[in-house]
Amino acid sequence: MLTADADIARLLEQTRTIALVGASDRPDRAAHEVMGMLLTHGYHVIPVNPQLAGQTIHGQTVVATLADVAEPIDLVDVFRRSEFVAEVVADAIAVGAKAVWTQLGVIDHTAAARAEAAGMQVVMDRCPKIEIRRLGIPKKQ
Repeated sequence: MLTADADIARLLEQTRTIALVGASDRPDRAAHEVMGMLLTHGYHVIPVNPQLAGQTIHGQTVVATLADVAEPIDLVDVFRRSEFVAEVVADAIAVGAKAVWTQLGVIDHTAAARAEAAGMQVVMDRCPKIEIRRLGIPKKQ
């Protein structure tokens, strides 16, 4: 699991495409706010939410599952409760994602170990919006 600032910064700098699982079309939700910030920062963000599939959030078309993402995924950002992380990690492994990131308060050590065993980088219980600002990650070109 990545915990050192330098490792987290490297992951954020190398990441281009983010699949945001648990995307929300509600402006009062953290998933909505974080997605907007990631887009503004230059990341390509694909919202994933089966209830909103086919709609758009921040101008991006929502897909139902990670399997519906038609391009390689650098990072899966998980906006789901801890009890759903194992399922998301299994899907992320199946699609060959490079990394998985769980939001503040979202913790599943067993799923994290499975992701790492599959060769994925893992960040848990952190928010990329906070980390990008804290670490001074420059906007993507």
